[in-house]
Parts: sequence; structure tokens; C-alpha cells
Amino acid sequence: MREIVLDTETTGLDPASGHRVVEIGCVELLNHMPTGRVFHRYINPERDMPDEAFKVHGLSEEFLSTQPLFADVAQEFIEFVADDPLVIHNAEFDMKFLNWELKILGRTQMPMDRSIDTVKMARKKFPGSPANLDALCRRFSIDNSARDKHGALLDAELLAEVYLELIGGREPGLTLLGNKGGGNGARPQSQAVSDATPERVTRPARPHAPTEDELAAHQAFVGKLKNAIWLAEETKA
Repeated sequence: MREIVLDTETTGLDPASGHRVVEIGCVELLNHMPTGRVFHRYINPERDMPDEAFKVHGLSEEFLSTQPLFADVAQEFIEFVADDPLVIHNAEFDMKFLNWELKILGRTQMPMDRSIDTVKMARKKFPGSPANLDALCRRFSIDNSARDKHGALLDAELLAEVYLELIGGREPGLTLLGNKGGGNGARPQSQAVSDATPERVTRPARPHAPTEDELAAHQAFVGKLKNAIWLAEETKA
């Protein structure tokens, strides 16, 4: 089963207010494990960078002005993610921005139900506990020391490890059956495998009554015992 762990960085919080995507990071998973294939692009948003956003990811207007437009990387991005499930931390945010960019280009938008929201997964598994990426890294002892600022590829790589822990760690097939897909109705393949019924080899039942030879062997064995209780019971009888 192929999944794509995805993260974006943007100029703000709402594309309808003129904010744009400035970075996309994707990590490919096969059967929940990273393959080493990634997609990572910085994107020129064709606008300024607000101070609030710059403090989050450190991507300056000057740096981004030298990067390709979303239109230049859209096809490559679409081919990389294909039609596979997208594992996203706070999926509504990233999907909203990516679909806005696709809409501008007149391209088909991605349905929300293909996303697996790890924020929802974490809140369901650990109700009342912080569900941000840093908190989950601490919970699962995942090294996030390189994360001094947000970065789409680094965050996607960390999220891939968090996602693996959320679905049951290194042996997800041992978790209880149930929907671990953050509400999209899909079950991880590792759980589907656990539904398979193992083949059983049946053997005919053994007769319970002893044979004459077995009775004789038992009597010979008991006869060698001193003060055997079996013999005492037989004498009383």
C-alpha cells in the first residue's frame, strides 16, 4: 500500500485572503514505511512574505523570488502523489491551500476524503493531550532537534515516524482492528492482513479408552511401586 506523507509552508492562514504555498514536502511510504523517495520544492508565491509567516519557516521573499512558480511544479507534484492517500498533520489546512493552487491553474482538485489527518488520530488516541508535531515527537521519543523552524520536508519526515507510531509502531499488524485512517474509512493494509484465517490441519480425535496392552503396561509399572495408592484402593475394594 502506497501513502504520501505531505506538508506545506505558506505565506499565511487563508488562501482566499491572497496567501500562497511557498514550500511542499512529500515522503513516500510503502506499507507504512519510508522508501527514500521524496518530493520537495520551494515555490515563488509572487507576493511579499509577512513577518508572522517568516518567523515560522524562515523563508524570505528574496529567496523565494528565485524559485519556480507553482504552475512550473504542479505536474511533477501531481504525478508524485498520484491517487494515493495523503497523510497530513491538520489536513484541512494543507488541502485547502493545495486545492486553491490547483484551482488557479484550472486543474482537478484533490478530494478531502483521500487525506488521513494525524491531528485527529492523535486527539482520538490521546484525548486531552497536545497534538502538535513537537509534542508527538516527544511522546514517541522521535528526535526533532533539527526542527528549529518549520520546514515542509523535515516536518513530513518527522510526521512519517509519528504516523507509524500512531498506527501501532513497528508492528502495526498487532494493533486491534479498527479504523486508523483519521476518518476517511480506509484501514491500513497491515490490519487487513490480520483478518486472514490461518489454515488449520485437523487430526482425528484420539480414543480415550486404553487398549489392553496399555492397561498391562500400567499394571506392570504400578507393581514396581512401594505402597502404591492404586494398589491400596484395589485392596479396599
